Amino acid sequence: MKGNLQAYLGNIDIYLFDQILKGRFENCKSILDVGCGKGRNLIYFLQQNIDVFGRDKSPAAIADVKLLAQKLAPHLPTDNFRVGLVEELPYAENTFDLIICSAVLHFAQNKTHFDRMVRSIWRVLKPGGFLFVRLASNIGLEHLVQDVGNGRYHLPDGSERFLVNESDLLYYTNMLNGELFEYIKTTNVQNLRCMTTWCVQKKV
Repeated sequence: MKGNLQAYLGNIDIYLFDQILKGRFENCKSILDVGCGKGRNLIYFLQQNIDVFGRDKSPAAIADVKLLAQKLAPHLPTDNFRVGLVEELPYAENTFDLIICSAVLHFAQNKTHFDRMVRSIWRVLKPGGFLFVRLASNIGLEHLVQDVGNGRYHLPDGSERFLVNESDLLYYTNMLNGELFEYIKTTNVQNLRCMTTWCVQKKV
């Protein structure tokens, strides 16, 4: 049974899996994974006979996800998976029912870059569509991170990342005319870093 689950789900983000279990994405027919890497969050979706797209800045990652798609969903065009930047998505407005962006936005260079990435993603999400984001935050770590300016912080794990807080996420939710379809949730990794889940639906 364990082997079957691994083949069916791969190393999927547990919070994305939670939304699948809740049936949140059952009617989604077009999906984009922004910063898809090697496709760990796409294994389940590639087996659902839906239009799956992936974008990543790494050519090696895109080569790997193309091989994965050829194995699990050979009907999909290989051009669905392309090298590119989050802030420069080439798709038409209102294209996708679901957009996944996991462990990507905290690599923003500054507040302006973060804003460009979020707006780029939101532009190609359909009204009524779902955005699932996981990103680093300072929620619960406020006293342990060091502000280095323009939204970036030194973390106790030794990394430097762009961090958001709950107010930032609620601001973008409202400003973009979205609404949370799940409460904002944060996982504290032994006070070394915190990862927050931001789930937003685009209002019709």
